[in-house]
Parts: sequence; structure tokens; C-alpha cells
Amino acid sequence: MTYVVTENCIKCKYTDCVEVCPVDCFYEGENMLVIHPDECIDCGVCVPECPANAIFSDAEPQATEAWLSLNRQYSDVWPNIIAKKPPLPNADDENGRLGKLAELSPEPAPEAVG
Repeated sequence: MTYVVTENCIKCKYTDCVEVCPVDCFYEGENMLVIHPDECIDCGVCVPECPANAIFSDAEPQATEAWLSLNRQYSDVWPNIIAKKPPLPNADDENGRLGKLAELSPEPAPEAVG
């Protein structure tokens, strides 16, 4: 089992979850975080830390196969994030907005590009 980051993280990118992860299995894109499913130890400590309520166990209906696949795909190419950073500038306005999947950037976090 694993945990999966889902749509509400897009354009929010709160990193409270990263700070508590005991195995550093989060990876950072330009406007979203993902969890590497092979590194996650299924401890769940990240779930209550997410202000966007965007993290679910793969046993929950919100963590569809499509989200699991997306987390796997991007965790293989985005850089690992191990420390808390400020959220995106409009995170509080974006939190809870539906239909953000089309706005997912495939790019890694800007500071990781170089």
C-alpha cells in the first residue's frame, strides 16, 4: 500500500506533509507534489498535515489508479523534496477549487531546474 497525492494539491503545493515524512518520499513539481509509491511506507503521518486534504491511501476511492500512475510517473522525474517551503502564492485561493488537473504542470520545481 501507499499514499497518493491528488488533484487538490495542484496550484497549492503546501509542503507541511514533506516535513513529517520519515522516508522522504515526496517529489516536487512546478505546481504539485507527488509521493513515490515504492518509497512510501504507508505510515499516514502526512495525511493530517496536508492543509489541502489532497493525500489519500491507495485503498480509498479518491486515490484512483490514474492518480497512482501520475504519482509514480512524476516521482521518477521530479526532484526529491525533504524540507518545508512556502506554498504557492495563491494556494489559499486555489485550495478546494475543482477541475485543476488540466492545470498540472509536468515541469519540475523551478529551483530544481538548472
